Amino acid sequence: MPAIPSSIRPWTSGQTLTLDPKTVGQIGMYKLLISGVVPRPIALLSTCSPDGIANLAPFSFFNAVSSNPPCLSVSITRKNNGDKKDSLRNIEATKQFVVNVTPSWIAEKMNQTSAEYPYGVNEFSESGLTPVQSSQVMPPRVAESPLAFECELFDQLEIGDGSQGSTTLVIGKILAVQVDENAIQDGKLLLEKLDPLSRLGGMNYGLTRQTFELARPTLGSENPT
Repeated sequence: MPAIPSSIRPWTSGQTLTLDPKTVGQIGMYKLLISGVVPRPIALLSTCSPDGIANLAPFSFFNAVSSNPPCLSVSITRKNNGDKKDSLRNIEATKQFVVNVTPSWIAEKMNQTSAEYPYGVNEFSESGLTPVQSSQVMPPRVAESPLAFECELFDQLEIGDGSQGSTTLVIGKILAVQVDENAIQDGKLLLEKLDPLSRLGGMNYGLTRQTFELARPTLGSENPT
């Protein structure tokens, strides 16, 4: 079992500062969130317009939700002018999307998909990533991703008043999982094959390559009184 890395050391604490979100403001809170909630996995989200034009964009407000039913969530914030992003427009229209896990080797191409292209532009073509037909949904998955979740819209929740900083929490029910055969063994995904990229604060990204195990504590079998 790998030991806890020696680089982990207690830090010297200083005076605690209490920050009021109303005083910090929307931009300040956004910066605190993306710097403090780290690392965040990156969902490279593929969707389609009702006309079948593919769209691809990265989102780091993304996580697992449940295994029964199997669901995951992606939080899609509004554009600076309050308009809905293309990915959300497509999901609301088609009720389908694919979450592609982002491996480190497509970092630059993933970043290219984050540009604010006009609606209807195919980011697969712009980034050089390869679309592959999905098995259960209309949007294609990314061939360069070793793991993809084909989803249908399960539910969505509007958070905020629709202005800058507001978001739509999208919950998708997983209909199929596409995984490279070299990235799974005995039902367990292999981290070194997925090589997932993570989002940090500012323009920073992280690699998930140094890991260690820490077993959960086992409590004694005490009789309740």
